[in-house]
Amino acid sequence: MFKLIKTEGRARRGEFSCPHGTVQTPVFMNVGTQGAIKGALSAEDLERIGTQIELSNTYHLHLRPGDEVVRELGGLHKFMTWNGPILTDSGGFQVFSLAGLRKIKEEGVTFASHLDGHKIFMGPEESMRIQSNLGSDIAMAFDECVENPATYQYAKASCERTARWLVRCKDALARCNAETGAVNPGQQLWGINQGATFEDLRVWHMQEIAKLDLPGYAIGGLAVGESTETMYHIIDVVEPYMPKDRPRYLMGVGTPSNIIEAVARGVDFFDCVMPARNARHGRLFTWSGAVNMKNAKYIRDDGPIDPECDCPVCRRFSRAYLHHLFKAEEMLAMRLAVMHNLYFYNELTRRIRESLDAGTFEAFRAEYSQKLDRKI
Repeated sequence: MFKLIKTEGRARRGEFSCPHGTVQTPVFMNVGTQGAIKGALSAEDLERIGTQIELSNTYHLHLRPGDEVVRELGGLHKFMTWNGPILTDSGGFQVFSLAGLRKIKEEGVTFASHLDGHKIFMGPEESMRIQSNLGSDIAMAFDECVENPATYQYAKASCERTARWLVRCKDALARCNAETGAVNPGQQLWGINQGATFEDLRVWHMQEIAKLDLPGYAIGGLAVGESTETMYHIIDVVEPYMPKDRPRYLMGVGTPSNIIEAVARGVDFFDCVMPARNARHGRLFTWSGAVNMKNAKYIRDDGPIDPECDCPVCRRFSRAYLHHLFKAEEMLAMRLAVMHNLYFYNELTRRIRESLDAGTFEAFRAEYSQKLDRKI
């Protein structure tokens, strides 16, 4: 399922295979939380901009249209008309993001729906059932993402419970995959490392979940309030204990620089809502740094967003036109901006892979890590 092709320092060049295709790593997963990219991009658009793998969310699709509905309609791939690999988050992040609407106990978590307030219970078994109904290729384990800063006592109890939940997830998904009529019987479970910013908890938890011999592992609970330096430090602490022959996923991260720096620390998979969210507000990424299309200086600029970019937007539209669309509050502004930013992220990881193939990743890192995060 995962082939490690070569390394440069701790940076890894790999290939991941699953029922819906093969993914070249490092890779950025484009985030379609509710089965769609915010910004009006279709599955066809994702194909055009070089997307390898798409990510959707268990909690949100469970609420609407309902995972049973998606199952009846043939699974998430058919529902979205996306034929490539899909990863589904478990709903565990909502344990963090909906902190005011939930109650945690050993069995699982009781939520109040953010839509209408009705009570929802989700534990490891429920999360695996929902993800089985969706039919994604990668089902993420149900866990608790702990807010930073957290007390040591709470973080310890939480990651111990998350370890127990992972055993239940593994058993539950095995039962789902064995059922006649399973949407995707090749669906695989990835575990998630937790432990807040406490080194000993992170190492203990990674060692514990590695014993389950899962197809992949993620580092969760980062980019939720700690500094960038702390995030990098935790990756450095955890990485030596992650299986070398399995893909590694840093959840919810991040900026172009974050991705380059995490690749340098041995990470293979990334996702983040930031490129699409920033795009919807006019902040676009270029190979010279970030630009704000709402700035008045672009009102007569007939050049592309980025002269170095070959995306469908840069090939056809000017900065002046994007500036006008944002000022006029036209929906097309968001669509074009999101298309550009997601193309940029897909192209960023493609260039990272290319540099790893050529043995020049460290030179790429030195040139672009700081440059890509600066504001122009």
